Amino acid sequence: MPGIVEATVSDAVGLEAVVARAWEADPSALFVKRLGKSAAELGNSKDDDECPDIWQLSNGDVAVIGRDLTAHYRSCLPAEVNLGPDERLVVIPGNMLSAAKADIPDA
Repeated sequence: MPGIVEATVSDAVGLEAVVARAWEADPSALFVKRLGKSAAELGNSKDDDECPDIWQLSNGDVAVIGRDLTAHYRSCLPAEVNLGPDERLVVIPGNMLSAAKADIPDA
């Protein structure tokens, strides 16, 4: 089980704080493989310039590329959902996650 890590985060006005977290994103992890199909294969993109995507990283984490709707949803999140100052809420097409299901191992 991972231990607690400390991370420095900045809020919207640039104030920094050190917080303890059970998980931290590793910026040295590399893209290994796409999970599911490309946006073009699923009909979610007309070209390769701006495409939602899901990728497994070299450390086992998952990178999700989608539309940043943090500002839109921040004021109407369910009570049990929280966004840290350095986190973003991104939305991807539902068929993209469904297509990735076969590539996602069971826990």
